[in-house]
Order: sequence, then C-alpha cells, then structure tokens
Amino acid sequence: MAFAITPKPPIIEWLAELDASLQQSEKFFGGHPVALDLSAVSLSANAISQLVANLEERNIRILGIEGIDPAKWQVGLPSVLRGGRTMRSEDPEELSPKAVSPPGVTPQKQEPASLLIEHPVRSGQSVVFIEGDVTVINSVASGAEIVAGGSIHVYGALRGRALAGATGNARARIFCQCLEAELLAIDTYYRTADDIDGGLRRQPAQAWLDDDTLRISPMN
Repeated sequence: MAFAITPKPPIIEWLAELDASLQQSEKFFGGHPVALDLSAVSLSANAISQLVANLEERNIRILGIEGIDPAKWQVGLPSVLRGGRTMRSEDPEELSPKAVSPPGVTPQKQEPASLLIEHPVRSGQSVVFIEGDVTVINSVASGAEIVAGGSIHVYGALRGRALAGATGNARARIFCQCLEAELLAIDTYYRTADDIDGGLRRQPAQAWLDDDTLRISPMN
C-alpha cells in the first residue's frame, strides 16, 4: 500500500546516501505514499520532527510513522502506523494532552464532546481532538490532518488526512462533501488515496468500518 524507508544511524550519513540515490532517480517517490520506519534508530520527538522536515525538503511526503513509541508522537507529526494499520495506545487517555493528573488523583470521566472548526484547515496544520467528534465547516487542505476520538464531518473538500475513532471507537465515521483525501483511517484501519475508488473522488462520501474492512460509499 505504501513505500517504506528505514533510516539508520548516523542520520546525517543516511541522508547523504539518500541524496545520492535521489540524484539517480529524482521522481522515484513522486506520487506515492511513504511510511517512515524508525525501528532502526532511537530519536526524540524533536529529532523525528526534524527528520520529517528534512525528507519533505527532498519532496518525500511522509503519510505515517512506524517503529516508534506512541509516547513520542506529538502534534504536527504524521500518524503512527503499525503493520499497515494506524496504531492506538493501549490506554486511550495517553493520547490526550489533558490526561496528565497529579499523583493520587483519579481523573473524572468526561462526557462526549465535539469540536467545531469554522475556518479552513490549511496545509501543515494538525487538529487533534480525542474527546469526541470534529466538524469542519470548510475544507481540509492537502497536507493537513484531522484526528478525532469520534467521527469527523467535513462540509467542504477533504484533501488531507482524516483519522477518526483514534481511541479505538470502531463505530466512528468520516463524512465529507468532496472526497479528495490522502488518507482515511478509522480505529486501526486505513486507506490511502491509491486505495480509494476513482469513482468516489470529488463526490460526497462517507467511510465506516464493516468488521475488519474500511468501506467508503457515496453519500446522497
């Protein structure tokens, strides 16, 4: 479903070897989703962010990261993947920046919530709302990302990445008025642009889980 590249230490030398390869075939990665496998290196969250930026400077677009501790993931990084599936933490609360509590204090269970975004979500922006649904009354640009614990509703074009049910909610859905997504994911299952039926492109559509299959259909 995607190319996978595996950096090896030292990163500077690995990047130099990558540059040499790209000189021989500049368009090798062009138009293909790329997964970044970090199982061979140990990098901090900031170092991972810098590496992703270095690859983007070389026109290598990372749609997901494999082989890292989910605790190192931070807003702005591509999604964490495992074996062709989006990874979720064993403890859903670990995904929420509001989950840290003082010792001895038991967090209260939060009621379902929703986040309403009225402006366009621009390229490079990442919206993460684990507490519930996300509704965008506009478009989501290519290179942008929406991550929701519940469902995702986009009342414009969805051109970036949409990851619903991020805490393991298999009943979550994705709805959009114009499907041009780079990646759709629900719970631990995803599809990239190449796996979406061309007849659904630029049409109102919805995505949902049917057992272990991520399905996409027109929305009348």
